[in-house]
Formats: sequence, C-alpha cells, structure tokens
Amino acid sequence: MSEFLELEARDGVRMTWNVIPGTKQDAASCVVPVSAIYTPLNPNPAIPVLPYAPLRCRICRSILNPFSVADFGSKMWLCPFCFQRNHFPQQYSAVSQSNLPTELYPECCTVEYMATAETGPVSPPVFLFVVDTCMIEEEIGYLKSALAQAVELLPDQSLVGFITFGTYVQVHELGFGLLPKSHVFKGTKEIKKDQILEQMGFLTGKTKPTTGVITGARDGVSAESIARFLLPASECEFILNSLIEELQKDPWPVSADQRASRCTGAALSVAASLLGICVPGSGGRIMAFIGGPSTEGPGSIISKPLSDPIRSHKDLDKGSAPLYNKAVKFYEEIGNQLVHQGHVLDLFACALDQVGVAEMKVAVERTGGIVVLAESFGHSVFKDSLRHIFQSSDSDLGLSFNGIFEINCSKDVKIQGIIGPCTSLEKKGPLSSDTVIGQGNTSAWKMCGLDRKTSLCIVFDMAKKDAPDAIGQSQNNLFYFQFLTYYQHHDGQMRLRSTTISRRWVAGSGSVQELITGFDQEAAAAVMARLVSFKMEAEVDFDPVRWLDRALISLCSKFGDYQKEAPSSFSLSPRLSIFPQFIFNLRRSQFIQVFNNSPDETAYFRMMLNRENVANAVVMIQPSLISYSFQSGPEPVLLDVSAIAGDRILLLDSYFTVVIFHGITIAQWRKAGYQHQEGHEVFAQLLQAPQEEADSIIKERFPVPRLVVCDQYGSQARFLLAKLNPSVTYDSDTPPPPGGDMIFTDDASFQVFMEHLQRLAVQ
Repeated sequence: MSEFLELEARDGVRMTWNVIPGTKQDAASCVVPVSAIYTPLNPNPAIPVLPYAPLRCRICRSILNPFSVADFGSKMWLCPFCFQRNHFPQQYSAVSQSNLPTELYPECCTVEYMATAETGPVSPPVFLFVVDTCMIEEEIGYLKSALAQAVELLPDQSLVGFITFGTYVQVHELGFGLLPKSHVFKGTKEIKKDQILEQMGFLTGKTKPTTGVITGARDGVSAESIARFLLPASECEFILNSLIEELQKDPWPVSADQRASRCTGAALSVAASLLGICVPGSGGRIMAFIGGPSTEGPGSIISKPLSDPIRSHKDLDKGSAPLYNKAVKFYEEIGNQLVHQGHVLDLFACALDQVGVAEMKVAVERTGGIVVLAESFGHSVFKDSLRHIFQSSDSDLGLSFNGIFEINCSKDVKIQGIIGPCTSLEKKGPLSSDTVIGQGNTSAWKMCGLDRKTSLCIVFDMAKKDAPDAIGQSQNNLFYFQFLTYYQHHDGQMRLRSTTISRRWVAGSGSVQELITGFDQEAAAAVMARLVSFKMEAEVDFDPVRWLDRALISLCSKFGDYQKEAPSSFSLSPRLSIFPQFIFNLRRSQFIQVFNNSPDETAYFRMMLNRENVANAVVMIQPSLISYSFQSGPEPVLLDVSAIAGDRILLLDSYFTVVIFHGITIAQWRKAGYQHQEGHEVFAQLLQAPQEEADSIIKERFPVPRLVVCDQYGSQARFLLAKLNPSVTYDSDTPPPPGGDMIFTDDASFQVFMEHLQRLAVQ
C-alpha cells in the first residue's frame, strides 16, 4: 500500500488497478473498473513551476513529458501517445543528454507552466454574497458576525458584491457611498439578463445591440457601471460592514401557520446574471447563505402552509414531491449558465429544516462549488468552515477558478466519463467511449471552481478486443495517461499543470497474480462508493446492496484461493483482504442507507464523497476508531462493538462527525472530578489526549466536522453505536463482558457477512 501512497503524494493519482487488465474481456472480469482518482491541484512543494509555455505534440496536442523519447542528434522527440515525431523549437536548441529540460527529467512527471504574456492579464477573484433574511433575529445575529469576519479576511484586490433576499431580491449598489441604495426585483418570477441590463442602468445612454449577448466590459458595459455593484474589497470595506451591521429580518409579515416567503431561486438567478454581465470568463463565486426552504417563485421546493410536510426520500421514490423535478430543472439551467460564464455556486445551508440542497446539488456540483450543511449559523461547523475558506494557513484551501481539465491516453484506452465536480465540454473524440458514466462523451471538462482537495474519479474503458500474441506483448506493454489542468491560480495568474503517468498492462488467463499485486483496495472502495451513489441517482429501481454484493462475490471468486465447494478453504491475498470489509461498511453507510437521513443530507454526503481524495473517502466509508486506556497508549481498534469497555475512551472519526466516547467507569470518575485532584494527573492526561487528537482532525478538515462528546449509555452514544459492527446483539448467545456493550439490531454482523461471501464465492 505504501508505494501507492508515495505515487499519490508525488502526482496526486491513485488507480484501482496499477497493473491494468489489457483487454475488454479481462477488464470486465475484474469487476472493479479501471479508474483513477486524481487531485489536479495536489499540494506538493517539489513540483517545478516553469516560466515558459509548454511544448505540444502537433497531432494529439499532448505535452512533452518524461516518457517522450528524445533524439538529440536530429533535435526531435517522439510522442508516447500517437507516436508522432516532433521537432524541438529554437529555444530548445541546447538540449542534450547532459542538458535536459525540466519536463524530461524522469522524476518530473508533474510540472506546472506559469502564465506567459500571451495567456492574458492577472484577474482578481470575485465574491458575490447572496444572503437570506427570512430568519429569526438570533440567526441573523450569528450570520452578521460570521459575514463581518469573512469580509475582513477577503483578499484586498478581490471584487465584492452584495445581494439580500426574502420576499424580494435586493441588489445593493456598493459604489454609491452617499446613502444605501439598492435595486429591487420581485421574487415570484425568473429575472432574465435583459431585464437586469435595463433595470439596473447598464445601458443608460447607449442603444442596445440587436444581436448577441451583452457581457462584460468588452461588449460595451462600462467599467463605471460594473464598479457600482462590484468593488475591490479594500475600497468598500466600510460600506459592506455598515450593510452587514444593518441587516434585518425580512419585513414582510408571516402568519403563524405559514412558512416565510423566500425567493432563493430568483436571488440566485439575479446573482448569476449580474456576474455574467459584469465579469464573464473571470473567476467568480456566488456564496449563498440560506436559512430555510425556498417557497416563492422559480426553484421553490415547498408550498407556504406549514401543514404541507417537506419532501422526504419516500416522497421522491413514489413521485409525490410535485415541485421537485421542476426545481431541479431550474437549478440545472442556472448551473449551465454559470458553467458557460466560468462562475461557481457555493452553498451554506444552515437550518433545522431542509433548505433544498437536493435540488441545488446539480448547480453546485457542476460548477465545483463548496457545500456546508449545519443546523444553525451559530454552529461551529458553519463558523469555522467559513473562516477556513478565507484564512491563509498551511491547510488552507487554495481556491482556484475557471479550470479546464483534459485527458490524453494511449489509443487502446477510452474514457467513459468522470464522477466529480465538473461539467462535460462535449468535446467528443477518438478517446470517448460509447459507454457513458457521469460526465462523459468528451475528453475535456470545465471545472469552474477547484481547490487543493478537489478530486475527480475518471473511469476508463479498455478498447482492445482480444489478447495479442505474447511476442508483441513483451515489446511495449505500457499504457500512458496525461492529465492537463488549465486554471486561474488563487493569486490571479493562469497556470497549466501537466501530470503524465504510465502503467503496465497484462492480458490472458495467466495474469491473475500480477493483477493482484497492482490492486489498490482503498482506491477501489472509493471508486465503488462513487459509482454506486451515481447509479442510485441515475438509474430507476436500482438495488445498490444487491449490486455491491454481486460485484464482491465475482471479485472474490476470480481472485480468491479456494477449492471448489469448500468455503473453509477460502482465503484472499493481503492486497485484497480488507476490500470485503470496506464493502460491508459501504452497504451500511449513509451513502446507501438513506433511512433516517433527509434528501438534503444524502445529497450533501454524496457531494462530499464525490470531491474528496481516497484517504478521506475511506474514512467516510469505514470510520477510524482509536482507543485510549491506562494500559496502553492510543491504538487503532476494530470498528466493532467489542471495542467498548468501561475503562476506555474511544475516538471515532467518521469524517462528518468526530465522536469522543467515554466508557461508563471513566465517565463516573470524570463526573466525580478526579481529574482535578492531586495524584490523578494520569487520569487528567487520559481525558485530554483524545480531545487534542480531535482538535487536530478538526483543524485540518474542511468542512469542519461536528464534535460529539458522549458517555456510554448516554443518548448521544448512538453516534458511535450506529457505525460499529454488531458482533454482539440482543439475541447473541454470549452476553457482553462487564463494562462492554451490545447493539439492538437485526443487521448481519461482519462475521456472518464473510461466511455468506465465502459460501457463494466458492460455488
């Protein structure tokens, strides 16, 4: 496993099969698809940044890389993708074996090219705040203090705009400093770009062109009219702060049996059009702070009477959520508009009720936006996450904008698609597979927003029909992949990052052992989780548990060691041995078991899964559990109910929540205050250790996880018990040991699951 981690640290790539099944038939029998999880902006200080333009192959447009064969005598290089011979240009005239350009060094598989004069000027990032005012005074108070903090942390050169909405949408004119001035739009209907141009005076004194779309300064929108609504943060700090200070609850009366009339859809539509008019094609983010469900105008998810319950998973399955499909279609249109303009939608949804994340998911995910879901604007999950976005530290996000992602690969490999925060640019070519998964039918994708953690899951397809002769195979059995990310760096300049990797391929029945040595079970679990989540949303009547079980049985019967019809003889290589455990936990995870979660929560969990790297995805699927006790230092323990003991503290990290669980004896001592007494310093340290570990997890993670501190038999112990393997239940033959615990469930335990798997795999 360590060699996979080293490759990931260097190039940001984890592949399910590091020795690739070379033919269509072999790949199909391997069950887990050949795929890569790639983090385009993987932070690695060793990546060289080159101050010149890349050298491209004139046929396939791939970039010079360590796998290109250079002929120094004739000053030519051979492209490993299309085998075209290319000339080195004049500036490479001094290249020789002893004087290689950086991009040909074998260790420089990933290089970054910095903008040269021709790639355009440095453009500042744009932040457009869209703030909901239909909330109780207390919530507005929390939001005001969080926004005031965020405004202080904004980069000085960045442009800022401010929109508030309730029953109506108000666009505030920050450039008019004499008194507060805003443009008001009705929330009941969609507001088109033309209407905004006219009503907000972008065309005063000019005649509107009869054809084409008006966008940006180059199409006649003057810099003065843009500066009325979008100003550099350093210039409008005072006005912004006074606007935030004076924020008040939406003044329209709401009767006791009705929901507030909130026009979220109209507000986002105005925000998208405003950015499209003022700054098309330069990096911008709409940051929407929403405190309840949309009930007014386009994109509304629920009617106003409180007697109508908000949609649940059951309603969506039965088709009895009348507004759902219409709202999804509306937000999909907004998403397409934002992708076309190159802008991002970020969502901060803080309410006890659902706010419509499930409907807005499509717009957020396609633009690569950030989502934070919390119960209140006063909750640390929201406050700390918002601060984390803007603060500059070692673990900062490094927000980047306006990316285009392209893939080149060897001709026997095709691309089925990408599952992750991006949108297909419909650039169909010889690399596109006929089978489409996620954003497919293309070899280029738009990534409006990306940061250091954004990870894409690329699913490949093997094009070779049958195994070639063994003689031909030995000569060149390497597949090459090149990932190109062209993006606006967080300091404003355009950059291009190129990662080129090669993997060996094998074919035929004798290659099973080689395939096993290259299998990365963590990456495979992350890919299967993304695939099954995608299928649950895309396919009607899809049974996820059955699909996962069939896949696991097929994998085990192909790669396991066993004698036919003898379950006790079954064993798996260490390279595959943890995979069944991952699948067992994935079947029980929040991605598949939607019972007890709202559609908003499920959409949030899946969005996070689809943008995180392998290590984080594995924690979401199978949480880590660390035990603290007097007998030993902190040690990882099995995710099993048998880990609970009266004299132990357990620390569970399930990515979205971090749980510190005190055994019953420890809890009684803590309540008696022993940790404050002399002679009990060791106990005080034992209580402190898991708290420090939890703090370090919370500090590095985004969005900030929820911290739950609980005691055995307490009501919040459910956060831990729900994740544990139920090896001891209420009807087990052996009761738990004193101080231990059991789980009241009829779910099968991991032991039973493995017995069934072994029985079916050896058939």
